[in-house]
Amino acid sequence: MIKPSLAFAAIALGATPATPLSAQEAQNDARAYLDRIAAIDDAGPELNAVIAVNRNAPDEARVAEAAGLPLAGRTVLVKDNIETRELPTTAGSLALAGNNTGRDAPLIANLRAAGGVVLGKANLSEWANIRSNNSTSGWSAVGGLTRNPHATDRNSCGSSAGSGAAVAAHLAWAAIGTETDGSITCPASINGVVGFKPTVGLISRTHVVPISHSQDTAGPMARSVADAALLLNAIAGSDPADPATAEADAHVTDFTTGLADASLKGVRIGVLVNQIGDREDVRAIFETALDDLRRAGADLVEIAFEPNDEMGRDEFATLLYELRTDMNAYLATLPGKDMPRSLADLIAFNRANAAEEMRWFDQGLFEMAVERTDEQAYRAARENALRLAADRGIDRLLEENQVALLVVPTRGPAWTSDLVNGDNFDGSIGAGSLAAIAGYPHLTVPMGSVERLPVGISFMGPKWSDHLVLKAGAAYESARTATIPEPSLQPWSPGD
Repeated sequence: MIKPSLAFAAIALGATPATPLSAQEAQNDARAYLDRIAAIDDAGPELNAVIAVNRNAPDEARVAEAAGLPLAGRTVLVKDNIETRELPTTAGSLALAGNNTGRDAPLIANLRAAGGVVLGKANLSEWANIRSNNSTSGWSAVGGLTRNPHATDRNSCGSSAGSGAAVAAHLAWAAIGTETDGSITCPASINGVVGFKPTVGLISRTHVVPISHSQDTAGPMARSVADAALLLNAIAGSDPADPATAEADAHVTDFTTGLADASLKGVRIGVLVNQIGDREDVRAIFETALDDLRRAGADLVEIAFEPNDEMGRDEFATLLYELRTDMNAYLATLPGKDMPRSLADLIAFNRANAAEEMRWFDQGLFEMAVERTDEQAYRAARENALRLAADRGIDRLLEENQVALLVVPTRGPAWTSDLVNGDNFDGSIGAGSLAAIAGYPHLTVPMGSVERLPVGISFMGPKWSDHLVLKAGAAYESARTATIPEPSLQPWSPGD
């Protein structure tokens, strides 16, 4: 059993962004988080949400707070496909176990400049869930299987599994995840936290292990929309090494402005009724969330939409092609000796280390990607997928229905983890691929639970509408009537 003091420890950095902290409080909180990681992540229920910790974090937190910086020494867990100078960056794979680059990704340099402290590296679905179609989300050879703190026998979704589980379990103030399609929003929804996938190009991808330069982005995961916005302030911005971010500085603002008194009065919001899904329990929770939005003044418009099957087909073709080219380019930059230098090298490593790397699932997607070399076919696929998700997807839905945003349930409740059979997604729920392929902002906010298993509501908007989406999420958060459960740190049981 877990002692109540460990299950529900109060840590000051759960405070709102406006709450000031002393240097001593920042140092003490960093120590408390490290103690909590040792107690419930490394021991106790063994959540496996954290791969490695920064033992210098308490001292760094004290210095950052004393410097009067915006994040004031707040601690952040970083998904382990993002480079930080003090810890290896493994993407969960033994092939990169010795990947000590000594570099900070620009987004991490921005985090530190704003007074944020890297508390450690968060576990993830290995290679951000692009290795196999039969994978179990949240598993990596380096970190093992991440457990959902609300039900430790249940899945934490992926690929930012550790980031979502860690925030839910109060292992850090916040975390940074990455998303190509659903990898921030799904684990945030299933772990009962806020997750924000920003417009692609708002945050640098330099020194981040890639899948797709068309769709990859980092983003904040936190326990409130305000905290997510505060973290976004720190990590957003243009990077000369990442052409996709050329316009970022023009769209960077104080994303926390207006959140506390955000209003939905008169805001027209489209409800994607065909993507609510087949589960009546999720539908009931979503209907309560819609009632909350109405009471907050929103004008809800039902929209019947079915995505063209070509969109998913051509997204898949795009991701496979860019995985090969982008991974080869990233691996070529690694400074260490005996590092893999290509996707083909990773395939060879996995075959040579199959007992550790491929006991549970194969590398079928890697093997497909290494053969995708037809650039003309790739460009046609990317153009069509983008057209269907953006021009004929979100942009058309917003314009034709005269709505500012779209809402839909994010995902269903967490499924039982099964390394033998893989994941058990309910594909009838949600529409996050639209925002992922288009590169548009997507926010998920907890909206309730099914049998104490959290589910979230998604807010999606057009390109560069990040602040608008965050304000809508904050207004819903203030109006929400549903109770959000605290993590039990125990296996799921039916209860009363």
